[in-house]
Amino acid sequence: MAKKSVATLQTGSKRLTKAIKMVKSPKSGAYTFVETILPPDRVNEFLNKN
Repeated sequence: MAKKSVATLQTGSKRLTKAIKMVKSPKSGAYTFVETILPPDRVNEFLNKN
């Protein structure tokens, strides 16, 4: 599974990070990308989730 933190975004006083994770579909076996924007301290938690 590929994991990558792509960009650091700043909005006002909050720092946010855009994280992209590649996930394999159990039905078709195809890979899809899941993107989210979250605080930098929660990126590892997002990437380690299945």
